[in-house]
Amino acid sequence: MDSELKKRVRALVLMSGGLDSMLAAKILEELGVEVTLICFESYFFSSAGAKKAAENIGMNLRVHDLSLPHLAIVKRPHYGHGAGMNPCIDCHLLMLKTAGEIMAREGFDFVATGEVLGERPMSQNRLSLDIIEKESGLTGRLLRPLSAKLLPKTVAEEKGLIDRDKLYDISGRSRAVQYELARRFNMTNIPQPGGGCLLTEPEYGRRLKELMLAKPDFDGSDARLLKNCRPVWAGKLLVAVARDKNECVALVGLARSGDLVLEPANFPGPAVLARDFGSGFKREEIMELAKSNLLRYSKKIPEDPEITIKDVI
Repeated sequence: MDSELKKRVRALVLMSGGLDSMLAAKILEELGVEVTLICFESYFFSSAGAKKAAENIGMNLRVHDLSLPHLAIVKRPHYGHGAGMNPCIDCHLLMLKTAGEIMAREGFDFVATGEVLGERPMSQNRLSLDIIEKESGLTGRLLRPLSAKLLPKTVAEEKGLIDRDKLYDISGRSRAVQYELARRFNMTNIPQPGGGCLLTEPEYGRRLKELMLAKPDFDGSDARLLKNCRPVWAGKLLVAVARDKNECVALVGLARSGDLVLEPANFPGPAVLARDFGSGFKREEIMELAKSNLLRYSKKIPEDPEITIKDVI
């Protein structure tokens, strides 16, 4: 394949921020492919890691927000949750469907990911990879450079757009080959393995289950609130207590109509936000519960503590 043909081959590469996706992008770049990186963000994962990874390998990155459709699959995943509240197969399927739509609309030749066969038991076994490719509508258009030789040929390989012999046959959880490739590509600041998704964290997963019981149709504001507090439940009343200065700022910023926000006025202590999901408590009762939790997690409380109370309209 001559150099001019190589320059016309365009790939949309999903960038998670991990080493595998970084390597997938570099492998394709080395083969002369014009690589465009894309990452996704939602209420439960950010683009921060992907941005760092893209900068590390010297490539530009597109960021696409999937918050609303992703929230819907968190509530009702077709393929179920993982060990926590993580709907890994459904989540990855959503990303690839979105990438496929962009591929078709903007004329990319294929979509590529850093997936490695057998590296993650739920989402990267052979059955899952096949399901994801088929249901995303990317059959033959989804290239996994790190494991390509262990998988059926893609259209790009069949057409000679990609030299299959220069792709890899990596499988399993050992990352020895990936680290060797990283050295060959002179990569520095290699990220440690980890998804960066709140839904895989056991504590956050437990909080989200409590929220779903209180409000099955919870929204993004509710999900963000759980990230920035110590949650205290009284039936269907959530009293969110900040744990540090940053969370105090975050809680106040997340307040919405109907919330009650309390802050200590003459002593150090946490901001507290009370959000009612249909508890049946009167305002005075909610205020007392919020006050008691504010004082419970405060230090150096004066004899006459002053607390600022705000009803959010």
